[in-house]
Amino acid sequence: MSKIHWLGTGLSAIPGLKMLIENGHSVIVYNRTVEKAREALIGIEGDYRIVEFSLEALEQNAIAEDVVVSMLPGNFHVPVAELSLSIGAHFVSSSYISDEMKALHERSLKENLCLVNEVGLDPGIDHSMSHALVEDYKKSNVFSTENKHSFLSYCGGLSDVPNDFCYKFSWSPLGVLKALMSTSVSIRDSQIYTVHKPWEAVELYPLPMPWGEDEFEVYPNRDSIPFIEQYQMDNGLKIDQFVRGTLRYKGWKDAWSDIFSEVDTLDPEIAEDRLKAISEDLWNKYSYRDAEVDRVILTVELKVKNGSKVIWHKQFLLDTLGNTRGSAMAQLVSCSVALAVEAVLNKEIPKGVTAAPHQSKLVKRWLNQADEISDHFVLIDHLS
Repeated sequence: MSKIHWLGTGLSAIPGLKMLIENGHSVIVYNRTVEKAREALIGIEGDYRIVEFSLEALEQNAIAEDVVVSMLPGNFHVPVAELSLSIGAHFVSSSYISDEMKALHERSLKENLCLVNEVGLDPGIDHSMSHALVEDYKKSNVFSTENKHSFLSYCGGLSDVPNDFCYKFSWSPLGVLKALMSTSVSIRDSQIYTVHKPWEAVELYPLPMPWGEDEFEVYPNRDSIPFIEQYQMDNGLKIDQFVRGTLRYKGWKDAWSDIFSEVDTLDPEIAEDRLKAISEDLWNKYSYRDAEVDRVILTVELKVKNGSKVIWHKQFLLDTLGNTRGSAMAQLVSCSVALAVEAVLNKEIPKGVTAAPHQSKLVKRWLNQADEISDHFVLIDHLS
């Protein structure tokens, strides 16, 4: 029987790890601090053991056809994937596919191994929602490449109740601060839309919540363009709008205005040190405390027009709060990773370097689990 090698028991790892153990899989858990891993798994019974993390320990324990799961910081993924290939083991992570990971595709095909990525929340569940919407639309009687297509996908990790800063941190704010200095590329009005300063692209975005319409702030992040092909919208479809971005509470832009001003005027020579100082200050003021509840909102929307008339318009909306099973973020990320691990073991995932699967059966499985975890999960047909 293949073993699962689960690397890392950090904030977003535990619910999915527990799920695999409780589902009867044989798991070796690796963590730098063995005692922390033990504490995280108190009360969990099953076929697992905990060892101190090192690549040497992984190489010693893993064999061909095992599955290695990296819940480690992103800089570990490629070395772990390379080691997995040398062992003959499959690999799973929730992170975006880097160029270095992509470069392992041909080798993994040759070795008949899966290197699965982008199977968390965002990226992950958002991909599943996107695949479901595009497949649904293409099967409809209004599908035509001549229509105009608007695709919007926004995700946000939020506090349960908005504070004066409209945000809380579950880990170091440094990553969020550095992201504010990153360029995004999307499509708006059928043109490439490049944003160098995210705060300059913030706009209001209403969501149809159970209690009525609620406004949030959204902005594009990263490079959305490659996902047109990933979502199979590249086969001649006219794209009027295509955005993957971040969602925040209304008021976030104003609350962060001083941060934006400082980031915008940072001297490159001292930028790293200054960002670390800002990060430490924000962590002290706005980090989650014990027993505080987090919230995740994810929405993916596809609107189609023929001329000026909307002829197809559907939207997924997920709203999840943390609970006794773990934080909302941890459950949505790690339980999706666990599904990917089981899909690899069941030989349901194509070989090579891949992102979240687009096969209908697997998409439904991912979305059903997200529904079970969420407090509110709905597919809205705006024209019904």
